[in-house]
Amino acid sequence: MTTSIEIYTDGASRNNPGQAAIGVVINDKHGHTIGEISRCIGIATNNQAEYRAVIAGLEMATRLGAGQIELKTDSELVARQLSGRYRVKNAGIKPLHQKCVQLLGGFEKYTITSIARRLNTRADSLANQALDGRSS
Repeated sequence: MTTSIEIYTDGASRNNPGQAAIGVVINDKHGHTIGEISRCIGIATNNQAEYRAVIAGLEMATRLGAGQIELKTDSELVARQLSGRYRVKNAGIKPLHQKCVQLLGGFEKYTITSIARRLNTRADSLANQALDGRSS
């Protein structure tokens, strides 16, 4: 049986670029949280932080043995670039995008969805907790 999970990601940058952090929530197919990440990543732009959150989520999903994933992000840019609907022009984003594509290739099946910010509150909270120095 293939393990199916949902990954919610969010990146935050204060002053863009500035101090940045990521938040990731991984749920099993029943909606139960099986993993979370709340981590500062140093100086980055908001888009770099969004991509770094996706990378961290995909790496965790790989470690968990997921075969199918639903990636959900409130970054429309990241969702559209990873889906191939937008080209990646920014030199600072290209290597992050390539890493995501490489990681996505390791899954049997995946979907990438741009979701409303209000549906991504836990990942957003985890990113902001890291920025505020309250991460675990």
